[in-house]
Amino acid sequence: MADFFASGETYRQAFDGQALPMLSYGLRFSDACAKEVERLKSSRIYVLTSKSLATQSDNLEKLKKTLGKNLVGIRIGIGAHTPISECLEMISKIKELDDGIDCIITLGGGSVTDAGKLVRFALANDAFTDEEVNTLWGGHSHNPKQRQDAKLPTIPLICIPTSLSGGEYQHIAGATETVSHAKRTFEPKVNPTLTIQDPELCLLTPQWLWLSSGIRAVDHCVETLCSLMSNDKGDEEARKGLVKLVPGLLRCKHDPSDIEARHLCQLGVVEAMSAVSSGVPLGGSHAIGHQLGPLGVGHGETSCILLPAVCKYNASKGANNERQKAVADLLLKDKNVQGILKGKETEQLDLGDILYAIIGELGMPQTLKAVNVGRDKLDKLAENSLHDIWIKTNAVPMTEKSQVLEVLEMVVG
Repeated sequence: MADFFASGETYRQAFDGQALPMLSYGLRFSDACAKEVERLKSSRIYVLTSKSLATQSDNLEKLKKTLGKNLVGIRIGIGAHTPISECLEMISKIKELDDGIDCIITLGGGSVTDAGKLVRFALANDAFTDEEVNTLWGGHSHNPKQRQDAKLPTIPLICIPTSLSGGEYQHIAGATETVSHAKRTFEPKVNPTLTIQDPELCLLTPQWLWLSSGIRAVDHCVETLCSLMSNDKGDEEARKGLVKLVPGLLRCKHDPSDIEARHLCQLGVVEAMSAVSSGVPLGGSHAIGHQLGPLGVGHGETSCILLPAVCKYNASKGANNERQKAVADLLLKDKNVQGILKGKETEQLDLGDILYAIIGELGMPQTLKAVNVGRDKLDKLAENSLHDIWIKTNAVPMTEKSQVLEVLEMVVG
């Protein structure tokens, strides 16, 4: 492990042509934090960390020791899907501080990251109540109450992710309303300031979360490459991300202590998110997955279940077969993929088959039954999916409930 940190810090823009976020790796997270705090001249820092990292490791203590007197507040734990009520609790605590804060650090997975993004957006707009925060969501989602004069966040945000969800590379944040429990999308238009990659820290991440969130990033790459509305930039970034993510995830499955494989996955996520930010509309796996999530299924697990099936569906309609074959050929070049397909006639396998084999090798759920979603939920799930922005940008645009049900029948289990 020590070898990974031997070369010192790499500090660069995460994406070409975008000032933020910056990206740091090669230092342990606490040391990278110390350097960034010094760069920013921050002296009033608020930390939000996942409960598991705070209670099952000494990582919060390491960060507290690093920040010293510059640390003015800590929040331990946030609910799944980032409840707005819990963000308001943090905002209230910050508001009580005499001189406020001048930096937020998040340490944990996607819900923690989203909370950090929402809190600083709310602070920039003096949004201290449910009603006031409710005027901040919207953009791609229509909110009749959305304020038109929302101010941009100014407090620096340092994200130290422990999963592969990728939210630490974009400004968009998802959070759940207190009363309706609807998931809202906030678009503060300012990316996090810095993302720190520390693969050693991620050894503590539950294996199912690491691998499933990695397949979510694979889904970003595959649906970009299979889109009939893709562009050269999106395709290039998605290819680069895919050839890091798939071997990295397979190596992590077979040796969870492989720190180089963990970092290969982290670098692949940067390129997956770069592909997403190129503006390519995604497809059915994401669209149906957005509606499967509220039924208690993690984002990454929705991709594990739906991505191969959506590829199969599109191929059966002859929609994007050339693009799918190009992705399949790319995956078949990898020795890790060749290993799991050994003994099979690879010429007979399509992209859906290859992805199904990869996800199966990772031990991830591949049916709705495996995540306790019964046949009784299919009708409503299909109906809700038709309202998603990306259902109509699938390679076969889905406008009828029967089309979504055809995909769901493949994965019902």
